[in-house]
Amino acid sequence: MSTKLTIGYSVLMERLQNINAIPERPDWETVVVVQNPKRLSWKLDDLAALKNRSDLSVEELESTGVAKSRTRAIWLAKGEYLVFADDDIVFNEDALTAAISYLDSNPKLSLLLAQASDPSENLRKQYPKSKTRLGLLNSARAATYEMIIRVDAVRQFGVVFDENFGAGSENYLGDEYIFIADLLRAGGKGEFVPITIATHPEVSSGSGWGTARDRIARARVFTRVFGWLGPIVRLAFGVRRFRELGGLRNLLRFVLTR
Repeated sequence: MSTKLTIGYSVLMERLQNINAIPERPDWETVVVVQNPKRLSWKLDDLAALKNRSDLSVEELESTGVAKSRTRAIWLAKGEYLVFADDDIVFNEDALTAAISYLDSNPKLSLLLAQASDPSENLRKQYPKSKTRLGLLNSARAATYEMIIRVDAVRQFGVVFDENFGAGSENYLGDEYIFIADLLRAGGKGEFVPITIATHPEVSSGSGWGTARDRIARARVFTRVFGWLGPIVRLAFGVRRFRELGGLRNLLRFVLTR
């Protein structure tokens, strides 16, 4: 039986024990890429969610940063599709099945963006009400665990995660948006559909707005995606997020990447 879906985890060794309730089907597999720069020892048998699973493969990296480990998951995946996972994600198996069926019916799509809820079953943010074609201006809020990719298409386009962005790097957010932007520019097609495939805690790396570090990291993402047009896009984006930025002075700093 061929593998239909890979569930690809990127996780720090110290957080392996947080993984739980991984869906298991005959044509699905689980790939766990462990960031273990300190080369600390651990045992698979000590992890309830991972032991005794015939569908599991594990690879350790002596580095930190989710971008590198997510890229590695793309190359390790045996599935036709790959959904990215963090250690604190809980997937809805039926919703994943529905998302896969949508991709099967739309073979030109390289990426499907779904939605997620918080533990209280409230959607984590405001999503479109209906299916929406992805572009550079409507993908900035994407979260990695909302993304399902068609593995062969992404490999053929040669798109990987930018290791200068994402958790574990100085620019600790935006790797998802950059990945989508690079994929679209390479010729891939992406679409959002309102299928709630996962539950994730309300606070995430993309939730912060109140510090200079948050502001500068976000500004650099728009520079990476839009180049010399970055300040114009930051101004438009910042006006919409004026309250979160904390006023006019911080808006100007955001536009100027300061």
